[in-house]
Amino acid sequence: MTDSLILEVADFEHDVLTGIYSEETGKPQPLRISISARLAVTDHYAPDTPLEASKNYMDLKFAASDALPEGVHFKLIEAVADHICETLFVQDPRVEAVTVKIVKLAIAEANEKIGITLHRERK
Repeated sequence: MTDSLILEVADFEHDVLTGIYSEETGKPQPLRISISARLAVTDHYAPDTPLEASKNYMDLKFAASDALPEGVHFKLIEAVADHICETLFVQDPRVEAVTVKIVKLAIAEANEKIGITLHRERK
């Protein structure tokens, strides 16, 4: 069995232009985004191991916020998740796989969690 390192950002909320219905288009919708990124692991993490041996957690948050193109409307939240995955793959060759879970907050009526999970392995 091989070791793995999973970095996570959970339940980050960000407004994104997304949706296919007329009441959804033209205005940002709140999304709750969770991201897990599997990295190639270092042999050992000592107390003085530098950040370069891992990845900054804020890179995951950046991929789900500032890295999304401003003014672009994503018809599907699957496309938002795809963009987040590709951003993380481009940022760092050590990222082996990414899982993105997106919940559309605006359509929940009884606090249910309606959304998608996309898992993508580096090609």
